[in-house]
Amino acid sequence: MYPAYWIAATALIGVALLGVPLGQPAAVAAATLVFLGGGLPHGAYDIALLRRSVVLGRSGVGLAIGGYATIALLMVLLWTTLPLVALVLFLAVASVHFGEDWQMLEEPLLRFAAGAAVIAAATIGHPAEVSALFVAMSDPRAAVIAQIITAAAPVALLVTAVGIAAAWRDGSQHWAAAMALCFALLLVLPPVAGFALFFVFLHSPRHLAQTRAVLRDMTLGRWLGTGALLSGLAILGWWAVRSLAPSRFAPIFVAQAFQLLASVAVPHLLLSRWLDRRLSAADSCEEKTLIV
Repeated sequence: MYPAYWIAATALIGVALLGVPLGQPAAVAAATLVFLGGGLPHGAYDIALLRRSVVLGRSGVGLAIGGYATIALLMVLLWTTLPLVALVLFLAVASVHFGEDWQMLEEPLLRFAAGAAVIAAATIGHPAEVSALFVAMSDPRAAVIAQIITAAAPVALLVTAVGIAAAWRDGSQHWAAAMALCFALLLVLPPVAGFALFFVFLHSPRHLAQTRAVLRDMTLGRWLGTGALLSGLAILGWWAVRSLAPSRFAPIFVAQAFQLLASVAVPHLLLSRWLDRRLSAADSCEEKTLIV
């Protein structure tokens, strides 16, 4: 666990105890900027990871980038044409992706439930706010999605409690304590503030550390530049698409930020899972070779 998480969590608790209105527009906008600026970079190294795992020429890299961008644009198109479908897809993808943090749960369905608990905790703690956000991102029917998540929240949180207990038992006490505190704050704090704490200070650092280990020969300057450049391009791309059809997107800043996050999350998840399977297959081949 990184000290930044405990500092951020302590700061949020202190601010909340002082009565600072974290649900007010200015505070929500600040939390939105935090989860965009601190969360987008952890998916900025996908193409670099692909090049490390697969031998690609210049044309191959171009095709990979083109495919990645195409999937993101298709997700943007889905937001403009079938926003409710896009919302459901986003929530499912987020649950799968967040579930990757729970490797101590062997059953994929349990990992999915633990990943969904991030959304469920915020929803059960603040049903009206989350419902309003879902509606702003899609249409009024999205209120039903919030109700379904609220109904399923106890199961998801129970699975998460099992995962936290397993992590504690296996020696990851710091991580287990951090997750337990984070879920408590997701229940108590306004949804965007709680999500920013989880996404930027718990989820993203884990993936960035794994990526940095694989790309360890990349200089620090190039590493930071790649994250900043590609995250900036994602934001500029979203702004450009939104400018072409402003009436198709929600006027609320936080709703657009989550739509942007969803648009890049889908290709990120697809590529990361493909790379994980490829690396697992390569490890299996090496083990068989050693046995022979």
